Amino acid sequence: MSSPNVLVTQSLAVEMGAGEPWPQDVALYQTYEVEQILLPDNASTLAVQAFLHMAGLDFIVEMRGNAECMSPSGRLPFIKAGAFVVSEMDPIVAFVNTKGISLTSNLDNSQKADMRAYMSLVNNVMGNAELYLTWIDEVTLSEVTTPRFSAVHPWPLNIILAWQKRRQVLKKLGALGWSSKSLEDVYTEVETCCKALSERLDSSQYFFGSKPTELDAVVFGHLFTILTTPLPDNRLKGIVQQFSNLVALCDRVERQFFEKLLSSGDSDNGNFVQLP
Repeated sequence: MSSPNVLVTQSLAVEMGAGEPWPQDVALYQTYEVEQILLPDNASTLAVQAFLHMAGLDFIVEMRGNAECMSPSGRLPFIKAGAFVVSEMDPIVAFVNTKGISLTSNLDNSQKADMRAYMSLVNNVMGNAELYLTWIDEVTLSEVTTPRFSAVHPWPLNIILAWQKRRQVLKKLGALGWSSKSLEDVYTEVETCCKALSERLDSSQYFFGSKPTELDAVVFGHLFTILTTPLPDNRLKGIVQQFSNLVALCDRVERQFFEKLLSSGDSDNGNFVQLP
């Protein structure tokens, strides 16, 4: 007799269209890149784009001012694939896996557990640090966050939405123990995370050998965003630049999975900003 977990997994696979081919009209939704997108959303969006490129899947990028409101989870990015709307990295990876497509089929159970642990580290440290800098650091909040977040909304809605978003982020970071950290504490957390990633990557092409996994996509999303996003204080970028193998990883992913698309003329299939 099948276990309840197996039955649930089978049911979810059927609901998500397991066995059906990757749709031809998949669109990835995000906020406007030039005038609106913020550091945390840019990192998440680039991570998903990199994952889809690594999996060899076609998609187009659709930019909407209200993309966050359109997302089923309220978070970005999300994809629309046929009848399915799926948001955030882990659910999107699971959806792709139902199509029989995986970046980790060559890994054993121990390696997969190792990969998930490092992904959790990156999301918990880099993700929270990006939220902190965006919504708590007063200089970044006033000079970058508020103008960009408010850019596509009329007054007074822009003020109200920015206030609501900041309150939401403060509540989340407070529950995780991050709102009480100083800026120095945040930079220390980021440096420690980068050191752990650098040691794990060592001199390898990717974290698990010659083929990229979801971990490479997530690390690329966060670090590439930090390296290419101008902020009032560039210390975060300076920390990442201390780790040459991590910078090389970002350059490798950009060249192999983003520049190649542009050179083939497929400029709508994902976006990139060249590393400085």
